Amino acid sequence: MKARENSFPRARRDGLIVQELPDELLVYDLVKQRAHCLNRMAALVWNHCDGKTSVASLVCLMEREVNATVEDAVVWLALNQLSNARLLEGRTSDSAGASAVSRRELIRRVATAAAVAVPLVSSIIVPEAIQASTCLPTGSVCTTSAQCCVPICNAGICG
Repeated sequence: MKARENSFPRARRDGLIVQELPDELLVYDLVKQRAHCLNRMAALVWNHCDGKTSVASLVCLMEREVNATVEDAVVWLALNQLSNARLLEGRTSDSAGASAVSRRELIRRVATAAAVAVPLVSSIIVPEAIQASTCLPTGSVCTTSAQCCVPICNAGICG
């Protein structure tokens, strides 16, 4: 338990584009080309990870923010998800095994109190621009076969 109390997580800020939206935070990782959507609880935890605030203090901050009792397992679940998404610098002490409580068990506990949302970090891989482009139909002018819907660009024409 002491390892948990002495952990001072720090949010990673370099190489990220952050966009705040109502009730969620979008974080795009320029290095990994991944987009992460943090729900309100995960965003609250991440925004307070300054390397100076302990996990115990994060629990208190969350309680003030949501005006309800917050279990330390809620904060640890958020920290584990943020760490797995590579949104924290290094690993928080004891974060790998910090939450022996599964998300399902945590939801069961929280649902009885119906007070606090479970933190959630959703991540997707963002395709490169060429992967998101539309191909050219047969007979279109092309410069490479990658532009064509058919597999070949012959003499500057798809098909």
